[in-house]
Amino acid sequence: MSVLRPLLRLRELPVVTALIVLVVGTSLVNPRFFTPQSIKDLLLNATIVMILAVGQAIVIITRNVDLSVGSILGISGFLTGTLFATVPGIPIPVVFVAGVAIGALLGSVNGLLVTSVRVPALVITLGTLYIYRGVNNAWAGGKEYFSGDRPREFGNLSVDTVFGFPIITLIAIAVLIVLAVVLGATRSGRDMYAIGSDPDAARLFGIPVGRRVFTAFVINGALAGLGGVLYASRFSSVGATTGTGLELDVVAAAVVGGVAIFGGSGSVTGAAIGALLLTTITSSLTAVRVDKFWQQAVVGALILAAIIIDRVASLRTARRLRVQEETRV
Repeated sequence: MSVLRPLLRLRELPVVTALIVLVVGTSLVNPRFFTPQSIKDLLLNATIVMILAVGQAIVIITRNVDLSVGSILGISGFLTGTLFATVPGIPIPVVFVAGVAIGALLGSVNGLLVTSVRVPALVITLGTLYIYRGVNNAWAGGKEYFSGDRPREFGNLSVDTVFGFPIITLIAIAVLIVLAVVLGATRSGRDMYAIGSDPDAARLFGIPVGRRVFTAFVINGALAGLGGVLYASRFSSVGATTGTGLELDVVAAAVVGGVAIFGGSGSVTGAAIGALLLTTITSSLTAVRVDKFWQQAVVGALILAAIIIDRVASLRTARRLRVQEETRV
């Protein structure tokens, strides 16, 4: 029992359990749900949200939020289509670098505004959401780039598999592993948790709060840029509306995955699993022919449940620590 106790305390355990129960239950109702092709489609649908949820988790851990990720993805996605269409023979790695770079640049704008103006990130990124979307609308206009405008090798990133996993999913997993190590095993990663728990206390301990928060937004922007490049590989077209509304799914995935909306706790792994869970819920409800409205209602209920459970757990932990402190005195 002592061996299982740390496992039972993992914030990701309820999400993993829910995911397993959902897959098993849906497979019993519709056996075609759990086929190799269905699993591949499920992973492909979840991959981009996973990448964005990982970046969002880092921002939320610092007690902030970024609502502009869908717009950043849209700009990066359209940039990807533009480069392939206007620069024949451009190397695919160069396109990846360009997409990540534009995302990091836009993320740095968010981070600079949040850390210098001292206005809540919710307000700042709500504004940049519309600014970046307006920029993309002005740039793209009515133009779209289709799958025929890109090299076949680029499109194959979403078609080819390695050990049954789509290549773009393996890219997402690699990003997840790197950031999980950074957050859990480096001083800068631990600083972000400290900032989310209590920014004022973090400053007193000498943690460079502004620099760490700025870094979180840059990383998040870079991942949104990467998501835009992968979006161009995954879907048949990119244009002015690419990524619209995606930010809500991303925040939902992070929160459902156990990242505390009030900051200071959670993990990028949980956020990625949360993205996979939300995608699986949509697919499973479709498989059992549930109306789309109820699919949205279920996701909304999950978000509320995750926030309430996290809040109750936080209050219980605070009460237990207070009792222990009084006992010592």
